[in-house]
Amino acid sequence: MQNYIRKRAVKIARYILQTSDTVRGTAEVFGISKSTVHKDVSERLPRISKELADEVRNVLDRNKAERHLRGGEATRKKYAHNHESQVSLKPIMAATPRETS
Repeated sequence: MQNYIRKRAVKIARYILQTSDTVRGTAEVFGISKSTVHKDVSERLPRISKELADEVRNVLDRNKAERHLRGGEATRKKYAHNHESQVSLKPIMAATPRETS
């Protein structure tokens, strides 16, 4: 394994441990694909440091267990925002004079 890949895998692992970020979020921060992050932490990291790999695995397992909650929260926010914009438009539309033909 090349040295820069080793360093990247350890850097990613430390980032995940510090932030408890998801694979998707980590990939975005590091500017690499989700599959690269996953391969670094699940295949390469255990060969570098078994202890670090186990800690990262615990964080990723917790994120996976909470995944359905995050998805529900995102949907709730999306529809709450849509509802607010519709509610705020009603007074404007009611105050606008209508043309009669």
